Amino acid sequence: MTRFPMSFRFTRRLLLSAAIACAALPLAANAQDIKLRFADSTTADAPRSRALAEIFAAEVAPDFAFEPYFGGTLYRQGTEIVAVQRRNLEMALMPPSDFAEQVPEFGILTAAYLVRDAEHMRRIFQSDVGDEFKAMARERMGVHILGPAYYGTRHLNVRGDRQINTPADMAGLRLRMPGGEAWQFLGESLGANPTAVAYAEVYTALQTGAIDAEDNPLPNNRIMKFYEVTDQIVLTGHNVGFGLLMINAALFDSFTPEQQEKLQAAADKAFEWSDAEYQREEAELLTFFEGEGIRTHTPDVEAFRAYANEKYLNAPISSAWPKGMVDRINAL
Repeated sequence: MTRFPMSFRFTRRLLLSAAIACAALPLAANAQDIKLRFADSTTADAPRSRALAEIFAAEVAPDFAFEPYFGGTLYRQGTEIVAVQRRNLEMALMPPSDFAEQVPEFGILTAAYLVRDAEHMRRIFQSDVGDEFKAMARERMGVHILGPAYYGTRHLNVRGDRQINTPADMAGLRLRMPGGEAWQFLGESLGANPTAVAYAEVYTALQTGAIDAEDNPLPNNRIMKFYEVTDQIVLTGHNVGFGLLMINAALFDSFTPEQQEKLQAAADKAFEWSDAEYQREEAELLTFFEGEGIRTHTPDVEAFRAYANEKYLNAPISSAWPKGMVDRINAL
């Protein structure tokens, strides 16, 4: 039996001091100790979901146990950011429009025709422009942005045989857009009458005629089967859809530098795959939709672009945009 010197005695104070000292040690790189719950409203079979569940999760192990929840099963759509801020949830993937609810400057990233394509999106977030948005998210929201995930370029999916070539042809069209000022104004900037409908309810709204159209990237159109209750796709290409992978900033800061680097590298690798997968699907899906009897055509995109630019620059919504940011983004 181990004997201690007579001068050494276990006391309640000594045990408490030892416990505090242990608690202050850096987090152990153990998957069972660092759980990262992730919530998203999209389906589990979307490329970005697969990238996180398969690639990201494997890359961050064994330091982290990544637990994804898709289809709004853990948090209702639109509530994820607050859950991350309160540390009721560790991670989420949210569009700039949701960031704009708290930091209006993010609204510029939702504007029609500003972000040109997936490559332009990546350049933005690899530049000092992206660094400024990341800093705003940290300072004013308490979240750390790991990077953007391309969702696909948004087009119009329309019921009936209405010919749409310019914004004037959109007059009176009840276009489903997500809730929130940024999304609703995006619908207005196309010349439509935007109507807020929850994502899960869009199929039924189209089927019953409650709305005339919806806008989404082609992969979403296929996954959600919107093509079953519409007649044509108008290739406006009016908005590059993407989300920003975020984690509570205080939680991120509690990790070791090596763990932080591992999370960043894993996000980069996962989204490199999913971005390419979305682009591959987009290239193939027009043939699929045409095979399903859906008409597709390209309208006067320049007319849509000019109309949208004028709407944004002359509306209060652009007053929060950082000065000179449009030119800086266009130059990238």
